[in-house]
Amino acid sequence: MTMRSCLSIVLAAGLGTRMKSDLPKVMHEIGGLPLVGHVVKALEQAGSDRISVVTGPAMSELEALVHDIAPGVSCHVQEERLGTAHAALAARPALETAAEDVLVLFGDTPLVTAETIGAVRKSLEEGADVAVLGFETRHPFGYGRLLTENGRLVAIREEKDATDEERRITLCNSGIMGFRGSQALALLEAIGNENIKGEYYLTDAVEIANARGLTVVAVAGEEVETQGINTRAQLASCEADYQARMRRAALENGCTLLAPDTVFFSHDTHLEPDVTVEQNVVFGPGVRISKGARIRAFSHLEGAVVGEGSVVGPYARLRPGAVLGAETRIGNFVEVKNATFAPGAKANHLSYIGDASVGSKSNIGAGTITCNYDGFLKHRTEIGAGSFVGSSSTLVAPVSLGDDVFIAAGSVITEDVPHGALAFGRARQVVKDGKAVQLKTRLKSAKEAAREAKGQSAGDAAGDAKS
Repeated sequence: MTMRSCLSIVLAAGLGTRMKSDLPKVMHEIGGLPLVGHVVKALEQAGSDRISVVTGPAMSELEALVHDIAPGVSCHVQEERLGTAHAALAARPALETAAEDVLVLFGDTPLVTAETIGAVRKSLEEGADVAVLGFETRHPFGYGRLLTENGRLVAIREEKDATDEERRITLCNSGIMGFRGSQALALLEAIGNENIKGEYYLTDAVEIANARGLTVVAVAGEEVETQGINTRAQLASCEADYQARMRRAALENGCTLLAPDTVFFSHDTHLEPDVTVEQNVVFGPGVRISKGARIRAFSHLEGAVVGEGSVVGPYARLRPGAVLGAETRIGNFVEVKNATFAPGAKANHLSYIGDASVGSKSNIGAGTITCNYDGFLKHRTEIGAGSFVGSSSTLVAPVSLGDDVFIAAGSVITEDVPHGALAFGRARQVVKDGKAVQLKTRLKSAKEAAREAKGQSAGDAAGDAKS
């Protein structure tokens, strides 16, 4: 990473018109993070010490989102949409403060990496005044072509303006550009709008720079990194590419994915080595899995921490605030929300544990629920170490169970239970000999009487109709 100062301008004023959405385009998500968030994070990783995001009018929601992702980012409004150079100049206050490198990127290119951004910056460090990120493609139709001579980039030719020979060029424009800081503002200000649309195009900076005798180069990048998003189909395609990248990274980092194509990651999913992930697992934002853990099939995790050697699933759901210690077990159809399980604790099947803490080596029986919500407020359930909660128990919060407590199956617990105590909270069973036979006889007679009455009513109705 270069230590040069860097200002990055992210163009994000586009509407979601072609996506048929009320959201600004860059607020749509890939891997659980808005498109613009991916670009901002890549810039931070590439060492950009200042980032400015250009938004459109009435996009306060987008500005709030950007500040939430990266509090140090400044936002600037492009009042009229008059082209890419016009958008970049909306960040004039930032441009007027010196930076050695100035980058201009689009907020809808979420797959660009810090390494690729670093390559653009490196070309500026090595003497280029303008650097344009390009990519090779077998299908160049529709893209601007990068025209080079003897290692210099002389022009960017749009498809409609290109000759037949130029259209055969496969090196295309990504839209990402870098400028030497001392030249950036002057070049942007020199761009005119003498074209059919009357707009100010950032690509015109290449020919202006060449006319001024400046050094202009093309930097090669990967096509997959430069894809922009304008439609829902492109969003889905980009998501697929992003998931493929995340799966490769997990495998390369020492994880086992039994069916990689069925595992879905969030942008911040963290798996340590020797984690095993079975089929059809979904990781939402904020998940950390420690080494040796196993996430079994058809589980969904979000905002959760899973301790070393633990097993989750199959068909488990960990919601935000779920924290599992080492060697814990969360089994099939168990839901955990805002609850901690100390090492060795387990809930193996059919339970809901919310707003709770479960002590080490405690066992939660099948069908147990913590009643954490009274319709107005959430309340906590505390379960000590070494305790056993029998099947189909209901723990009505707020309630505390001590260490080594035994809760009898089918209990409703509404009061605290001290250490080492055995608690029953259920109605007394009553057995009445012979009553089952009497009840069946009575019910059978009532059923036959009802059937006979129904038949008589039908006969009377038929007679009335005949007469």
